[in-house]
Amino acid sequence: MAVFPSEVPLAEDRDFSSLLAAARLGAEWAWRVIYRELSPVVLRYLRAHGAGEPDDLLGEVFVQIVRNLPGFEGGQRELRAWALTIARSRLVDEWRHGRRKPCDFVPDDVLAAAAETGDVEDDCLRRLADQRVRAIIERLSAQQRDVLFLRLFAGLTIDEAARVVGKTPGAVKALQIRALEAIRREMSREAVSL
Repeated sequence: MAVFPSEVPLAEDRDFSSLLAAARLGAEWAWRVIYRELSPVVLRYLRAHGAGEPDDLLGEVFVQIVRNLPGFEGGQRELRAWALTIARSRLVDEWRHGRRKPCDFVPDDVLAAAAETGDVEDDCLRRLADQRVRAIIERLSAQQRDVLFLRLFAGLTIDEAARVVGKTPGAVKALQIRALEAIRREMSREAVSL
């Protein structure tokens, strides 16, 4: 199964190689395919990890991909893992910078747009459920959250996730198992207390 479904079928390795070759030559269609297929998972990763300006970071990730693509070697899955490695690096840079500048201004129109409208009871129940899920996930370590996202939402293998986070495959497996066990424990506590 191809990681890059698009107007150009990429079911085989040679098709992906052709896509990379075209992108290296600057073919707009090839970059459009790469961006369309990688940007949603990279943007979700950045948002899930609390990026202050995820769209800006996404742009930085793709600038680095464009600059470094000539030296890239690998297939479709390796490209996805590489893009997420770059995203993680940009995110760490943002966190370091954010420690020096921790406060952000949120304009009133942004706050108003984020407000829920409609049925008050449904809005409250949805917010309570969201808060419970966030609270459970926030109790995990940053590394556990990172591994879960890469494995469950980005669809990376153990080895690919290990390369992204700079750990051994065994460490990634252990982080994933501990994270899932912690979530299971918390959910069972919540079920009993309700």
